Amino acid sequence: MEFRTLGRSGLYISEIAYGNWITHGSQVEEDAAIACVRAALDAGITTYDTADVYAGTKAERVLAKALDGVRRADYELFTKVYFPVGKGKNARGLSRKHIMEGIEGSLKRLNTDYVDLYQAHRFDHETPLEETMLAFADVVRQGKALYIGVSEWRAEEIARAAELARELRIPLISNQPQYNMLWRVIEAEVVPASVEAGISQIVWSPIAQGVLTGKYKPGQPVPSGSRATDEKGGADFVKDLLRDDVLTRVQQLVPLAEQAGLSLAQLAIAWVLQNSNVAAAIIGASRPEQVTENVKAAGVKLDADLLKAIDDALDPVIERDPALTRSPRTRV
Repeated sequence: MEFRTLGRSGLYISEIAYGNWITHGSQVEEDAAIACVRAALDAGITTYDTADVYAGTKAERVLAKALDGVRRADYELFTKVYFPVGKGKNARGLSRKHIMEGIEGSLKRLNTDYVDLYQAHRFDHETPLEETMLAFADVVRQGKALYIGVSEWRAEEIARAAELARELRIPLISNQPQYNMLWRVIEAEVVPASVEAGISQIVWSPIAQGVLTGKYKPGQPVPSGSRATDEKGGADFVKDLLRDDVLTRVQQLVPLAEQAGLSLAQLAIAWVLQNSNVAAAIIGASRPEQVTENVKAAGVKLDADLLKAIDDALDPVIERDPALTRSPRTRV
């Protein structure tokens, strides 16, 4: 495993992180989820990402159980706040009330005294940013989170938050966006703003919900047991990519991966790690062997000719519009 510092901080994280977004407590059974985390630990992954809203708060509990017995100082634990975790009007968003209640709930479910990184899961247009950042500052000063991050924030939102973080003297060090060979909307604006602010990217969906593994073939039914068949939510996230024009282009990556001595999934993960502003790629898994295979992307260097060949193969179906990074205008 290779390690990178997160943002303009001294915190090292594994360049491949493990996340339990739509698996733990939802897509896979608890025993399988725990086996995947154990495989991640065996592979040298020290960074684990979750959120209060995942699987209706169940994901945090499953992750805590999977990490039970591991010395707390030996891993980095990340979680998030924003989306609804209850029915009340204040059980969502980035108000001071929800942030302070949210961190207490997450710490209890995660069975820990602190998280290494507490992230704003989306930008809250209904709450003054000053209120949000002051609440995060208090969470840090109370020792309940060591660092602060955001997720899927636009460039101008990141810049404003970074300015407030400097005034409040708290470590805002990360953004967690979707990023992969097919989805590059952060490159034009978010990455430059993040570099200026001293923030790294911790990217989710590096294999595009499984599409970049090549297992979905144009003109063929989706494989049984794949995310595209998951009626608990997984299918909704992948369906827009299951177009023949996308799948045909992905198949053109097969010889390129073979040339590099990698699987398609390993190539996709290695690709996001070539971006110097990316500190880690988050992988998920429903089977331990997926973890074992995907961590082989750590430390891989792709040469310029291969990167250009990837661009040439995918160019017509790559999404680059920075306007697609956005948060709900009203709390969901």
